[in-house]
Amino acid sequence: MHSAQPSDAELTVIIVSYNTRDLTLKAVETLLKNAGDVAMRVVVFDNASADGSAEAVAGAFPDIEVIANDKNLGFAAANNLVAAQTQTEWLLLLNPDTETHPNAVENLLAFSRAHPEAGITGGRTVFPDGSLNPASCWQKMTVWSLLCRAIGLPALIPNSRLLNPEAIGGWRRDSVRTVDIVVGCFFMIPTRIWRELGGFRSHYFMYGEEADLCLRAAKRGYRPMITPDAQIMHLAGAASGERADQSVAVSKAKATLIRDHWSRPLAPIGLFLMWLTALVRRAGAPFAGDEQQRQAKIIGWRKRREWLAGYWKDS
Repeated sequence: MHSAQPSDAELTVIIVSYNTRDLTLKAVETLLKNAGDVAMRVVVFDNASADGSAEAVAGAFPDIEVIANDKNLGFAAANNLVAAQTQTEWLLLLNPDTETHPNAVENLLAFSRAHPEAGITGGRTVFPDGSLNPASCWQKMTVWSLLCRAIGLPALIPNSRLLNPEAIGGWRRDSVRTVDIVVGCFFMIPTRIWRELGGFRSHYFMYGEEADLCLRAAKRGYRPMITPDAQIMHLAGAASGERADQSVAVSKAKATLIRDHWSRPLAPIGLFLMWLTALVRRAGAPFAGDEQQRQAKIIGWRKRREWLAGYWKDS
């Protein structure tokens, strides 16, 4: 990796942190060590963490930029602020609960340059033990995928692409593939296309913003892609707090995506299937594997009106 001044960098890496001090330190350390042969500008935008994240990162890595914001703007708005001031050709969004594997950024940048038709690209994610974390990408929600989820088929038959379509069941993320959604934990895009699309839409706070951007990119003819040659470790959800709060936020994002991208006749069907999924999960709460799972299902049902309404958005 070549540490570069903004005028010399080819890529700006944006890490948005919130109360993830130790994880963020490790994310930056492994990024600088393992990115590969790429000239990067690294920016950590801290969303008013209470754990000293901004001070710790600034002290440990004086050569990178740290923005200590005085309030939590959320993931979408924070990335938008940094991207608006970016002059590099490329942007890479990287989560604070990640560890970059050798040459991951260099390889993803080379892949992105070789596939301009993708518009948006991502890599392969694994858990700390090296096992596959499939949540580097998804297919978009459909009536069929939501019906499968309501019945519980993805959990029962996770390796079926027919019955677990959003997760592309059975695919090990070990081949190049066009996907509907590249997840924001490891998300590369030319700055030109980011601005063409207007960045993340402001009514998304956390979760869903990258899905919305990918779906809008697809409407302009781009085809997001995944390469297995760029790999990172991603814990997933470390900055989201309790599992119940995370579940509600994800549901709210999904309801917003349905309202934003589904046709007027289909959107009520999609929202009903989400409601039905929450009802089935609530009925199964007493049999959940642990207390956190049980509470997530109970609170998800209890807050159904909140998340079904989706994110508030400007006109």
